[in-house]
Amino acid sequence: AFMQASWDVEEVQAEGIQYLASFVEDKTAFPYLLTCTEVITLAMKVHTDSLDLQVEGCTLLLEILSQALKQGVMMALDESVASCLLHTVRKHSENEEFLSMLCTLLMMVSASEVAAENLRKVGIIPDLLSILRRFLHNDTICFSCCAVLWSLAVSEDNTDQAGLASAVPVTSAVLQEHLQNGVIAESACSALWALALRGCLADSDFEPTAALLLDALRMNSERARLVQNGCLALASLVRLSETAALAILLDSKGSGTELIKEEYHLHSHKPGVAEALCLLMNEMVQYDEVMLNMRSQKMEKLLSEIKLQFPFS
Repeated sequence: AFMQASWDVEEVQAEGIQYLASFVEDKTAFPYLLTCTEVITLAMKVHTDSLDLQVEGCTLLLEILSQALKQGVMMALDESVASCLLHTVRKHSENEEFLSMLCTLLMMVSASEVAAENLRKVGIIPDLLSILRRFLHNDTICFSCCAVLWSLAVSEDNTDQAGLASAVPVTSAVLQEHLQNGVIAESACSALWALALRGCLADSDFEPTAALLLDALRMNSERARLVQNGCLALASLVRLSETAALAILLDSKGSGTELIKEEYHLHSHKPGVAEALCLLMNEMVQYDEVMLNMRSQKMEKLLSEIKLQFPFS
């Protein structure tokens, strides 16, 4: 009520945010803090020119969301909150340090499907892509924005096909730039998988995207989650195009079938990886020429091994 009585007075809003922040460590106050997210974001929107207030508000929201996630509470922030956050993103689109914090907040917000849908409704996608293009070198921004794109692409009510399609080259650029950073590469592979599932890739994307995903698998072969999501992304590409299947077989950096064998032997105790590899192989054998090649590579032997390892799966 103290903050709502004086929206236009920056000092009042700053004091209000600082006062709320003093309750972050108090477990009994947590349910009340959850109800304050709209007040905090509105204060940020009204005073977008004040970077100090933006930083304090963003820090407090991060604290509240972190606590919520720890307690298994999913915060479905509404459209007005999403709109306020987008307003802040646009006002401070050049401030790399603050954007790093803000993109982390957007990633945490988008964990809720309702909140992800609200971010999409207010038009966040072009802004995310613009931020990624400008700050392709920034690890935090790339990791967070790819995670948000994944959430937006898997959101059930998604109708923004054109917006998501424009995310494909940018996400590929992130993966290319950060191939050797397993954490970011994993986030980008997941985003590409979701975009492929949505049918956002054009015919001309299939071959280069398949080659890029193979590079990510080679360079991060020890990361089970990346291997799993990379293979699921490849399976989605192969389902759409024989070109992608042939690109895997004939990759200039080495046979994709050999890579599949290596990845299985590295992660033979991980059912999720085995399942993703089987899905990929199943999509590949839909094409006669590809199946003949896989037979000549003794892939049936690998399938027998997987069947022995996971007899009940």
